[in-house]
Amino acid sequence: MLMIDSQIMIISQLLLAAILGGAIGLEREIKKREAGLRTYSLVSLGAAFFSIISLEAFQDWTSRTGQVVDPTRIIAQVVLGIGFIGAGLIIFRQQHVEGVTTAAGLWVAAAIGVAVGVKFIVPAVFVTFLTISILSILRIVEERFFPGEK
Repeated sequence: MLMIDSQIMIISQLLLAAILGGAIGLEREIKKREAGLRTYSLVSLGAAFFSIISLEAFQDWTSRTGQVVDPTRIIAQVVLGIGFIGAGLIIFRQQHVEGVTTAAGLWVAAAIGVAVGVKFIVPAVFVTFLTISILSILRIVEERFFPGEK
């Protein structure tokens, strides 16, 4: 059974994952994209929670039974599940494809959630800021050097 300190740490991780996902979602919301603040927050939060559950439950299982199991299997399924959601967002309309950046952003938000779930806090924060930079700064570069291509 998890002690109170462990539970507070888990709650902190979940809050951080939701905040980091929300930061990316806020950028998408400002740009009026398909998925925004709530979607990105939920994806990151869910990925973090699945990661925490898999690590904590399997660690407890191993300590009680002595059987060794692979907790990364659940994390791998998170990646596949987000890929499925992302595929549903991609649309071919007339002569161009839409939703690829949104799908990729959700995929990264899930990775950030997993990172927070496995306590890779500093890399998760760095990837969040890098993602926001890519979404906002590279948009300006695209508009400036490749106008009308979207």
